[in-house]
Amino acid sequence: MAVLKTRNLTKHYGKIKALDGVDIQVNEGEVFGFIGPNGAGKSTTLRVLLGIIKATSGEAEIFGQDAWKDAVEIHKRIAYVPGDVNLWPNLTGGEVIDLFIKLRGGHTNGRKEEFIGKFDLDPTKKCRTYSKGNRQKVALVAAFSSDADLYILDEPTSGLDPLMERIFQECVMEVKREGKSVLLSSHILSEVERLCDRVGIIRQGQIIETGSLSEMRHLTRTVLLVETKQPMPELSQREGVHNVERLEDVYSFQVDSEKLDKVIAYVSGFGIKKIESAPPTLEDLFMRHYEGAGGER
Repeated sequence: MAVLKTRNLTKHYGKIKALDGVDIQVNEGEVFGFIGPNGAGKSTTLRVLLGIIKATSGEAEIFGQDAWKDAVEIHKRIAYVPGDVNLWPNLTGGEVIDLFIKLRGGHTNGRKEEFIGKFDLDPTKKCRTYSKGNRQKVALVAAFSSDADLYILDEPTSGLDPLMERIFQECVMEVKREGKSVLLSSHILSEVERLCDRVGIIRQGQIIETGSLSEMRHLTRTVLLVETKQPMPELSQREGVHNVERLEDVYSFQVDSEKLDKVIAYVSGFGIKKIESAPPTLEDLFMRHYEGAGGER
């Protein structure tokens, strides 16, 4: 069941097309990754979904309701974390968390203190004393303390250290186990790869690829490290082989996944002494899409 859906979503600023026919769908109990470079249209899409700006054309629905017309009702069931959190300087972190919860109607899961402990946040300090990372923690605690059905997270771990990133990832997996949905916009590809069921890649306001990681990996290359008994002087000329590097009898290279069986058969003819393979990553997929994209990667 779709919790969030856009159809042919467009947003124009004068002659500039910030969004050009964006179609995304987030299903119930799913973590959907939304990736792309700065200026690709990620934040504009999220602002339309949050009812902050109105789309030029197309449809944006959350829980079957119009994201612009029904924004007030929708916000009672969603939690949002931006990538750059601004807080009231004279309020404490705890007061801000309580305020955010009240703004959503006061619905909580009763675990506010637990999340404050998990994220190692001192809620008694004034917000003006907080670092960027601590401001981010306030928003994350408020979000995960909310009894939301959909979490919209826009670069949520910006400013967090690796330990806190891990805590965040555990929280996302926990809400997923509870059947909640998450729309995660991130530039940390390893984070997206670890958490997301499906991924949408946006470039220049258009969705250029959507699918599960397994479905999208046909576009990526597997990295092989091979040691052979005999040299392979023509390896770089084989179809599907890229970026060959050689150190004595050890070869490092990339192989298009659909050509892997033929390349392995070719290599085996030279007597394999050792072979290591690394599975294609989301980063490989991402960079393949942006190669030759006019400088913006």
